[in-house]
Amino acid sequence: MREVEKITIIEGPPPTFEIVGDTWLLGLVEGPTAPQVALCRLRTGNGPALVERCYRAWRDGQAVQLEYRGDDGLTQQAPVVAARWTNADEGHVLTLWVRMDADDVEIEVDFEADDDDDEPDETGFDLTT
Repeated sequence: MREVEKITIIEGPPPTFEIVGDTWLLGLVEGPTAPQVALCRLRTGNGPALVERCYRAWRDGQAVQLEYRGDDGLTQQAPVVAARWTNADEGHVLTLWVRMDADDVEIEVDFEADDDDDEPDETGFDLTT
């Protein structure tokens, strides 16, 4: 049996996760509990190669894990359920959708309004983990 494929964050602060509720994600996170799917954006030097590694692992029936250091400094992992890369001015941006247990999700509510905006955003909330 092959080892689990990992995408490891080697420098910088812990990643920021945004809870998403896109309906297309429901088919990717089946299970006995209701997990949350969170979006994480990371800068990388080679986005196409990382996404290709994910696709190969999934094709072969293997899991892909995002490995990172949490706020407490301990190594944590989250299963990757989807991946995409895009070009940016400073390189590539890797967008990962990861599965998180409901117990691991912390919701922050942000009620600060931008002075530049005449109308609030759709939700008025900033949901991060």
